Amino acid sequence: MRDGSLLSPVPVAEQPLKDIIILMRDTGMRNVRELYRMRIEYLDFDSGTIFNPTSKTKKGRRFIPMSSRVKLILLSRSQGRSEGRVFASVKKSKHIGISLVNRQWVAASKAAWLPKDLVLYCARHDFGSFVLSKTGNLKATMDTMGHTDIKSAMVYQHPELEVVRAAINARHI
Repeated sequence: MRDGSLLSPVPVAEQPLKDIIILMRDTGMRNVRELYRMRIEYLDFDSGTIFNPTSKTKKGRRFIPMSSRVKLILLSRSQGRSEGRVFASVKKSKHIGISLVNRQWVAASKAAWLPKDLVLYCARHDFGSFVLSKTGNLKATMDTMGHTDIKSAMVYQHPELEVVRAAINARHI
């Protein structure tokens, strides 16, 4: 996922999928429990954070940093409102449903010729792998993603031979 292949459905994706892909890749939020249910009241544009009060784990209740592009998307989606769902459904006070996003994902995946085993949830894994590779900080990655178990977070650690080779070579300088 670190090669950016998950971005390829974005040009062919419809809204809200287009924004959801970017938000998942830049925040690591879980799609159904966290992202779809996000409320404008949870967004703090001054501090650049999203408060996540609902998650499948106790540790999932957390503050998530906004990237610049996430901030732009959320500002656009909130459109000056101070409350309500970020991804509102046509049904009053409901969030968008998983079936809508799944239909859009299937269509975009086919249009972009993506492999069938590449699912939307891969964006969360992409986030964890990228953050861990760039920071080297497993605790920060775990906290940002809402993990309590180190075993859950270890799936984001990928062995990179060049890093190992550089470490070994540095030993002999």
